[in-house]
Amino acid sequence: MLYLIATPIGNLADITIRALTILQLCDYILCEDTKHSRILLAHHKIQKPLKSYHKFNESEKEKMILEDLREGKNIALISDAGTPGICDPGQDLIQACRLHDLPYTVIPGPCAAIVALTLSGLSTEKFQMIGFLPKKLSDLQKIFQEILYYPGTSISYETPHRIEKTLELAAKHIPTCKLCIVREITKKFEEILHGTAEELLDRIKQKPLKGEIVLLFSPSNQSHAQLSLEELTPEEHVKKLQEEFGLSLQEAIKTVAKHRQVPKREIYNKIHREES
Repeated sequence: MLYLIATPIGNLADITIRALTILQLCDYILCEDTKHSRILLAHHKIQKPLKSYHKFNESEKEKMILEDLREGKNIALISDAGTPGICDPGQDLIQACRLHDLPYTVIPGPCAAIVALTLSGLSTEKFQMIGFLPKKLSDLQKIFQEILYYPGTSISYETPHRIEKTLELAAKHIPTCKLCIVREITKKFEEILHGTAEELLDRIKQKPLKGEIVLLFSPSNQSHAQLSLEELTPEEHVKKLQEEFGLSLQEAIKTVAKHRQVPKREIYNKIHREES
């Protein structure tokens, strides 16, 4: 059996009794960083063989793991922190187990995205997980327009050395969004910051952020997205997306059709009828 086990995202005590039991009983443990994982295991007096399993060696290790599972071995998979498969290695291995009809299960526990959402105080009725924000400007612009039009809270991960640049772009493209930074979750210096991108940018320029960061977005009630839908024609809507988010004509047409809940062909015809 393959066990995907959620591990603490900060405080080493945040691990379930069931997780500790499985770690004690398994044949070996797959982990991203053996040195990092030994700290957790030593804290809970667990001595088991560790094997590295991360995004750079997933494919080469897969065959060995599947063979061990066929032989009836019990294998635990943990990430450096949180739930495996959520922005961490694990998803490909699950798919392989499904394909080869091999048993697997998840031992639930900490997940930084869910904990940050709860801590933020933002709406939990509807939310989407974006994962780590892209580094490429054009990709980040696309993410921002998805955030702006999403009718709920968007959750992302960011690093301390990139957060300032991300907020600068957010201030330009989604200035009305309510943002929340949650960092160092469950640790001594846990912190929650609220504000617009511009307000948060001013704060971190005075005091740079350190540690693990979750960045959450919640479009305001009078957001640019709502104004676009209510006050702009489809043609104006397409043009605005092209100008403000750097989308191609085809991407802008697709996005407008999606948010207006009409066929893409309808928007396409309007645009080309105007041009002719």
